[in-house]
Amino acid sequence: MTATHPTWTATRPHLRTVLDDLVDDRILGVSLHVHDTSGEWAASAGRAALDGTAAPSVDTRTRIGSNTKTFTAALVLLLVHEGRLGLDDPAAPHLPGLDLDPRVTVRMLLQHTSGVFNFTGDADADGAFEQGMPSNYGPAAREWLAARFETHRPEDLARFALARTARFEPGTRWSYSNTNYVLLRLIVENVTGRTLGEEMRRLVIDPLGLSGTSVPDASPDLPEPYARAYFRYEEDGQEQTVDVSRHNPSWISTGGDMISTPHDAATFFSALLGGRLLPADLVAQMCDPFPTPIPDMGYGLGVFVQELADGRTLVTHNGGMAGYATLMYGTPDGSTTMSAALNCVDDAEMSVQGAFQKVQQVLVDAVFQGEAIAP
Repeated sequence: MTATHPTWTATRPHLRTVLDDLVDDRILGVSLHVHDTSGEWAASAGRAALDGTAAPSVDTRTRIGSNTKTFTAALVLLLVHEGRLGLDDPAAPHLPGLDLDPRVTVRMLLQHTSGVFNFTGDADADGAFEQGMPSNYGPAAREWLAARFETHRPEDLARFALARTARFEPGTRWSYSNTNYVLLRLIVENVTGRTLGEEMRRLVIDPLGLSGTSVPDASPDLPEPYARAYFRYEEDGQEQTVDVSRHNPSWISTGGDMISTPHDAATFFSALLGGRLLPADLVAQMCDPFPTPIPDMGYGLGVFVQELADGRTLVTHNGGMAGYATLMYGTPDGSTTMSAALNCVDDAEMSVQGAFQKVQQVLVDAVFQGEAIAP
């Protein structure tokens, strides 16, 4: 079943077919929003809940996971624009009481080149996985499930990570670490004297009119309408499936705690890349990629920069959050953006990841390779 927003013309039949083909017993539902030179288009397909038949709302509220990093990076760059921070300032003076290497700069945190341990787990020098704090994947996933309504302070997440050995010398390599963005949260709060949520509303949410976007802090609630997300595990030979839509997201903090909608995400990304939120020089620095081990993918300041096989460039980020997955893609000038929200049945092994990667590729091909962009 596919639902289309009632205020938008029900065109683009190819995209409607694509959405219907993406859903299955693991990817339950997909909500998609496209903004391009032909206007806006939104639709959804699949199911909002395991025990229902209705498609997710095209305005579904969803946990956007690591797309929180892009919002946070934009906020930090707005503070740079206000003169409150410098990108190449040492971060440690803004983090009293935390033993951060004094060589680490604000830019390195934004770029994942600081070398700090990822508090949700990281690879050691030999490549073996070193367990972090419980999260919804890996061997401690059941522990996370049992404690998913507990509150964690960002300072404690940071201390846990900084007590571990750094992965490499600051600025010399790239390694994705949720800790970087928890430290940025603490920097924002130290510099402004206000919470990250208050600053996010002042500088990003309110100016762009993002009515479905929020920083939940420790609240487990999602505003309606929202699709359901699930965690599946086996116990005593029996398969168990738990609705994990509601949980306390403070366990991940600014690594991935925000709530938004596909419409708001597309609006934000269009404004960001199109220079309507940040000055052009800061957008250019944001999209200047540092090399990563991921083929054809660099990382700027809170965004990935992807080189397509035909030579074109896309700016992107995605996020996974306990049965939710989100996508944000845009052309470098922001003229075409695509955002999507998925509700899934996931597990400790993240076995839904392969299906998620397929969804990414199919939607990028459909939206950015011409077939779905024409009026």
